Amino acid sequence: MNASVMSALAALVGATIGGLTSALASWLVTRTQARAQWLGQDILRRQDLYKEFIEQASRCHVHALQHDKADIPTLVPLYALIARMRVLSSPSVVESAERIGRTIIDTYLQPDKSFLELREMVHSGSIDLIRDFSEVCRAELDSLRGRRL
Repeated sequence: MNASVMSALAALVGATIGGLTSALASWLVTRTQARAQWLGQDILRRQDLYKEFIEQASRCHVHALQHDKADIPTLVPLYALIARMRVLSSPSVVESAERIGRTIIDTYLQPDKSFLELREMVHSGSIDLIRDFSEVCRAELDSLRGRRL
């Protein structure tokens, strides 16, 4: 083989390797960006779901504390939110949400609370049905954010 063929072959191999390297790097960057974007959207979707659940559960809980008859139309969305969590959330979040649902149902079976009793519950912290759920959600969202970095 003469030197010009070897030189041309080396240039061709070099260009091919350079092109493949560039394409691979571009693919990896695009894949990483797409994954980060997907995780960011997943976090936002879960935050919205948890916010909606907290608001609905709070309304249902206060209603249950003050009434002995269940308000079924407000309980249905609460259980729909729990069902959505089964699709998106970790088992610990779902378990905590289900516990809240059961507690709300059980609260309807207890005597109604007067305003003074509600005030005492606020001061003692026993009215805060959502605290454990909030902490489990925060831990889950923090772990997702950690994967994103």
